[in-house]
Amino acid sequence: MEREKTGERILQAALEQFAQRGYLAVSIRDICGAVGIKEGTVYYHFADKRAILQAILARFEEQGDGLTETLFAALGEGIAAPVSMEGVSRRFFEGYLMDPFCNRVLRLLAIEQHHDGELRRLYREWLFDRPLRIQEAAFAQLQRLGLLAGGSAADLAVRYYAPIFFYTQRYLLSGELTEEKKAAFGAAVGRQLAAMERGAC
Repeated sequence: MEREKTGERILQAALEQFAQRGYLAVSIRDICGAVGIKEGTVYYHFADKRAILQAILARFEEQGDGLTETLFAALGEGIAAPVSMEGVSRRFFEGYLMDPFCNRVLRLLAIEQHHDGELRRLYREWLFDRPLRIQEAAFAQLQRLGLLAGGSAADLAVRYYAPIFFYTQRYLLSGELTEEKKAAFGAAVGRQLAAMERGAC
């Protein structure tokens, strides 16, 4: 049990520093200093710094996959209640972009995408490809239910997500996540959703 707690503390401390400074700028010594353990203790839990990163990313993808499955299930063709774009978006924002763990990983990916091919792939998958697939499915379902005019669901997803990505970069991925930043993001996104409902964008 104590071993598991120490391993978890190492992961949490590493992620916090990776999100602030980037993976390359953080050393095993930095992580140990944050946890308050000797350097040798890390190697009882992880082979090296890359293994710490891989454990963090595996947890991130597992959590992201779970949220994606939940959202796609809600957008399934067999649902009885009309899908709410606002509801789907809120779950995506709160369960992913503003989730403390996921947000730190996204900030890490934003920093390290320029230096690491694997992290660049994950950055594209989780900040572009996956969100667009979710939004495209949401728009397609609204069209099937007769709640939205025809057109390309893929194009609608891009038009919707482009400003969301801008607000994500501005408020959620620029330094430590705060309640003020989350509120500013929510207000900006709320205006975006209202504009879409009026057909203004």
